[in-house]
Parts: sequence; C-alpha cells; structure tokens
Amino acid sequence: MARFSAFSDEALAHLDALYSTARRLTRDPSEAEDLVHDTYVKALRSQRRFRPGTNLRAWLLAILHNTFLNDVRRRKGSPVDDRVADPDADRQPATGPTPEDALVAQATADEVDAALAALPAAYREAVWLRDAQELTYAEIAEVLGVPAGTVMSRIARGRRLLHERLTAARAGGAAIPAPDSGVKAKGT
Repeated sequence: MARFSAFSDEALAHLDALYSTARRLTRDPSEAEDLVHDTYVKALRSQRRFRPGTNLRAWLLAILHNTFLNDVRRRKGSPVDDRVADPDADRQPATGPTPEDALVAQATADEVDAALAALPAAYREAVWLRDAQELTYAEIAEVLGVPAGTVMSRIARGRRLLHERLTAARAGGAAIPAPDSGVKAKGT
C-alpha cells in the first residue's frame, strides 16, 4: 500500500500541468476534468509500467494525450488536422525577428492565448507542451507519439503561425478571437 500511496502522491503533484493541458486540448472545463480523471485512473491502474527514475509528468501527459485522441476518434474521426492554409509554408524560411522575440516584445498574454487557441491542433499541442509545459523535444515526441523531427517541425511551424497571427493582429488592428479554453499561458 505504501508504494501505491507514494506513486499517487507523486502523480498528483502534476495535477495542474495535466489540467491546463487538458483545457487546451478539450477547450471545455468539464471535459478537461473528465480527461484528467480518466488519465489518473489509467495511470494508477498501470503504475507498474512506469519506470522509476524517468519523467513521471511526461508519462502522465502521454496517457492524457492518448486518452484524448482515443475519445475524439471514437466520437468523430481523426483529431489532428496537420494541414496549413499555405501548402508551401514548410518550405519558406522565417523572416524578421524570431517568434519568441516578437511575442515577448509586443504581445499581451491575452493576445498570445487567443492566437495560440487559433492554431491547428497539431501545432498548438506541440508549442504548448514545449513553451508552457517546458518538456524536451524527446518528451514531447513520447507524449504525442510522433518522431522528434516531427515535433521540431510542428513547433517551428506553430511558432511561425503564432508570430504571423500576432503580427497581423497588431498591424491591422484586427482582433484575434478570444480563446475559449480559459487557460492562461505560463507566467500570466
């Protein structure tokens, strides 16, 4: 029983990270709560599969992500739309300042949240896990179940799209629709 208690205590320490990620994925507070609950139930049932000494948060996020994908597939098909409006976007080098520099220098937290919420799911997840949850590329690859190169591409493309949306909103005065997730980026 002590092993179960120690594991559950350590797993519960990651509740905030799981809930904020679930809110980003589901964009609904009650669905996010259900997703986190399902994640903990699966984690506790499968705790013998966890390798002590590895990153428990990444392991829990992988369970959360896979549970979310399975739920979406069960309801309506593939949850990831990897298409971008510009088919040549992956072949064009980024111009101007880096997205991080532009975001820090110009955007408010609400603008960043709105722009992040408007990204395609594949890019939003990768950028969120890297920049808000501070996971490594390898950990993100494990969570998302994709190669590390795909993670790096999604993060680069996601940051570029984020930069473009924020720049366009600032230049044209066009408002980015507010995110319906209600979750703020880290540090806001």
